[in-house]
This record gives sequence, C-alpha cells and structure tokens, in this order.
Amino acid sequence: MPEQRARTYHRGRVVNTFAEEITAMLEGELSDPRIAPCHVTEVVLAPGGKSCRVFIAVTGTPKEEDETLAGLMAARGFIRTEIRYRMNVRHVPEITFAIDRSEKINSRMDELLGRMEKRKNKLADKVAKESIVRSEPTR
Repeated sequence: MPEQRARTYHRGRVVNTFAEEITAMLEGELSDPRIAPCHVTEVVLAPGGKSCRVFIAVTGTPKEEDETLAGLMAARGFIRTEIRYRMNVRHVPEITFAIDRSEKINSRMDELLGRMEKRKNKLADKVAKESIVRSEPTR
C-alpha cells in the first residue's frame, strides 16, 4: 500500500525541523566541552516515527569525533526535551547520533582521482614526446 502524500510531506517537514533545531542547539546551546564544532548532515526518521538517526559531520580528528558522539549521546534527553517544547508536540522520537564520514570519504576520493589524472597526463606527455622524437628524420 503506497504511503499517502500528506504523510510523506509531514515526515519531510518533521525531518527538516529536527535538523534545524538540532543544528541551532549544536551552534551554542550545548555547553558540553566534549562536543567539537559539527553540523547536521542528515536526519533519517524511522517509518513509524518512533526513532530517528541524526548524522553529524565533525570538523576535527577521529578522537574529537568519538568525544563529540559521546557528548551528544549524553545530551539526548536534553535535546529531546528542547525539541518537544520548541515544536510543541507530545511525542518526540528516540534520537541516536552517528558520525557522517561521507564528506571526508568524498574529499579523499577527489584527491585520489586528481592524482590519477595527473599520472595519466604525465604518461600521455611522455608518450607524446617519445613519438615526436621517433618521428623526426635523422640526417
């Protein structure tokens, strides 16, 4: 049975609101020193709406990522309470946080592709120079 269009629209609004509110909290309302500078990349709401997973991109080392994740997991209750009051709703899904490493993976892939392109160009230049040397007539 296909999901109704209004329900899909509502879920999208809820996800966007969650992302905005959690981002606002991360920017200054959470005073835990373990939480490094980070931002919300994606919020995934479970089909029943009972739980959601918030993906966080942390700017820093892997150690800072782990500490940030621990700090956010410790602040889950506060975050849920604040969202409940801000959105003026009865039920707020159970929140879990996960580190989103997709940006780092994408930058690494771009770096590797750039290296491959440089090697390819270097090899093409070398082959072109060799063909020029071979094609010149000797006197």
